[in-house]
Amino acid sequence: MARPVLASGAAAALLTAGALVTTVGQGQARAEAMTFAVDGLAASTSSEQLESEQEDAARVAADRSATNTQRSVLAAREAERVRVATAAAVAQRKAKAKAAARTAERKRIVANAKKDPKAAARQLLPEFGFGQGQWSCLDRLWIGESAWKWNAENPSSGAYGIPQSLPARKMATMGADYRTNPVTQIRWGLDYIKKSYGTPCNALDHWNSRSPHWY
Repeated sequence: MARPVLASGAAAALLTAGALVTTVGQGQARAEAMTFAVDGLAASTSSEQLESEQEDAARVAADRSATNTQRSVLAAREAERVRVATAAAVAQRKAKAKAAARTAERKRIVANAKKDPKAAARQLLPEFGFGQGQWSCLDRLWIGESAWKWNAENPSSGAYGIPQSLPARKMATMGADYRTNPVTQIRWGLDYIKKSYGTPCNALDHWNSRSPHWY
């Protein structure tokens, strides 16, 4: 009867050992499963982190690109503003230079006309449709009126200037400087002759026919 007991004890030991092996195996399996789960979680976390970093990098790149674009736009606007301002300044300088040149030329013409009003009148004849054949008549007419003096003034009537405009302010139609500019006076006188008599020679004929002389 003792042998069966021993056999039974050995069997129990074997069963216990088997159970232990099974338990250990199950523990290892659970450990491995947990390891796989942890590894999987780690892998998932790493992937999400990488994706997040990539998104952050993309946002940073987009922001940088937008900033660079904005800077480019602002730089272009500033360059255009500078270009326009520079062009305006250049145009203003040119306009001032032209105005100064015109003023200087006008002063030169006026000064020359005061020195030699006859030369100025001969140059202006064609402007009113008169040929040089009318010059001698105009010369005699205005010698008789003012002796070609741009500041001649009739003390009794107030007639003024080379053509002896009466009143003097009539010559303002040719320029506000009629009291000091022989060219303005001559232009007005030639225009008056053309409208009133047709030619200087016709004006001279009327002037000679009247006593005292006037035209």
